[in-house]
Amino acid sequence: MIPLADIEQARERIAGAAVRTPLVRLPGADIWLKLENLQPIGSFKIRGATNAIRAARADALQRGVVTASAGNMAQGVAWAAREAGVPATIVVPEHAPQTKLDAIERLGGRVVKVPHERWWQTIEESRFEGVEGLFVHPVQDELVMAGNGTVGLELLEDLPDVATVLVPYGGGGLIAGIASAVKQVRPEARVFACEPETAAAVTAALAAGGPAEVDYTHSFVDGAGARKVLPAMWPRVREAIDGAHVATLDETAAAIRLLAERVRVITEGAGALAAAVALSGRAGVEPIACIVSGGNIDTSALVAILSGETPK
Repeated sequence: MIPLADIEQARERIAGAAVRTPLVRLPGADIWLKLENLQPIGSFKIRGATNAIRAARADALQRGVVTASAGNMAQGVAWAAREAGVPATIVVPEHAPQTKLDAIERLGGRVVKVPHERWWQTIEESRFEGVEGLFVHPVQDELVMAGNGTVGLELLEDLPDVATVLVPYGGGGLIAGIASAVKQVRPEARVFACEPETAAAVTAALAAGGPAEVDYTHSFVDGAGARKVLPAMWPRVREAIDGAHVATLDETAAAIRLLAERVRVITEGAGALAAAVALSGRAGVEPIACIVSGGNIDTSALVAILSGETPK
């Protein structure tokens, strides 16, 4: 686990960048929503990215920063790099949503599009051939995980009797950070990964006893799920979580609609996974806290969902 002292230090370091997001109750249930979609870049990623870049030595930043991301971590790194006055190069998969690519460029980041396999290789190797700069890993960097863990600190302060914490799972950095905070402060709380049915790598790893390839299908839930749990993250994930839940695309779209209609909150697919699981009744003991990880959804997908459809 990430030491609690490191997470508390991260909270001090990211002050002035990340905001303390509200925890709101879903009407009619003991289900609570931690609204990370209200961060300045629309997702929790500003926490980890800012912590990593603000903690870096000046000489390490001379050639700028590099990351690999489908969109939200890219925005976090681009935001923090701009603040530090250094360039940011972002390696993105070719299917990355245009909404997120536009946001990266608005923040001054340089986008490099590659096939999904090459993008995943960059994540596995923590480098991209031909591009220099400090590589800020979107998942495995301990400073990134410590920054993510500040979500857990805030959650426990606002809902100290939380019984179940549901966290969307992309690469594991968010749940590793949050679970580190939660388990050290409130060890009786249970933490579960939430994945889309199209890319349920954690569920497969738990069944196999280790990272296992899954049939991956791209969907509108672009910020969560993976072909395989990163081998370096598996020990952390296995220690951090109490299990995993899978949400269907229909359940996820329905959760996006419900949050928009009843809470007036706009979330992306990954950001709605935890709420989808909680609303299904499969999550476990209440009070349940759902991490709404981000709100950066393409307008076309959002319109379709609000019209009652489930995009692919």
